[in-house]
Amino acid sequence: MTSGERGVLIGLLIVMGAGWGITQPLAKIAVSEGYRHFGLIFWQLVIGAVLLGAITVIRGRRLPLGSRQLRLYLVIALIGTIFPNTASFEAARHLPSGILSITLSLVPMFAFPIALVLGNEGFSLRRMGGLVLGLCGVLLIIGPEASLPDPAMVVWIPLALVAPFFYGLEGNVVARWGISGLDPIQVLFGASVVGAVIALPLALATGHFIDPRGPWGAPDAALVASSVIHAVVYSSYVWMVGRAGSVFAAQVAYLVTGFGVVWAIVLLRESYSPFIWASLVLMFAGMALVQPRRKGTLAPVAATGHSERRS
Repeated sequence: MTSGERGVLIGLLIVMGAGWGITQPLAKIAVSEGYRHFGLIFWQLVIGAVLLGAITVIRGRRLPLGSRQLRLYLVIALIGTIFPNTASFEAARHLPSGILSITLSLVPMFAFPIALVLGNEGFSLRRMGGLVLGLCGVLLIIGPEASLPDPAMVVWIPLALVAPFFYGLEGNVVARWGISGLDPIQVLFGASVVGAVIALPLALATGHFIDPRGPWGAPDAALVASSVIHAVVYSSYVWMVGRAGSVFAAQVAYLVTGFGVVWAIVLLRESYSPFIWASLVLMFAGMALVQPRRKGTLAPVAATGHSERRS
């Protein structure tokens, strides 16, 4: 790889981080006027399915619908989108967007102990140290009374931890049982279709369904923008893993968290206490220790759509 090519890839990585990072403030905007999780999840999945389906067709691929593939789509839809996004959208109603971005950096730290339980990896003192740093970062958020804008918000922090847990689980499930010979775009396309089928009756039964006829406002625009950004950036990420390798591409995790905090400051006028900034530093240090150094299995790990190779 020439220096020019590397510069282009670094620039693309920054754009990807900025794109994924803005999805957290957009989620905050999406729930700002009363929209609830099942309605948001349904349209998020529909928009993603349309875009990823178009990409699949352009690539000359199809969507396999065998029993093994359908089981895979179901599992990824549940643990990669429906369960974590239900928690994320609800947490976004009560917590600052920047806090949600910081907690998302816990994905690789949740993934490590899950990998030990499933037998995907052996014990690593270095990665255990990263896990401890991540835990310390969480304690800095929930411990000091001055860390959050309102101390009462602390009760919603466990809900914010649900999404990174499921994303860590998702990556390990894929690493353990594979993706049935499909590529990640096909998997996410199939999971989006299956997830939309599941989310629609849930949205209707709970009264969460969002009428697409309008009138449209900021929450509707935020939902569409977030869904489109996710599909486009996820596809770019898959391409980058193949072009530059998983270790290089995985560095987007730092950018997603960093940009998420910056976008929250710029778009939502959020501000944070010194404890939150210290927590962010600890999270970054934890990620540096927990991130894999060997190539492994490509696995989607974020309903916001993040993915990375896990060793």
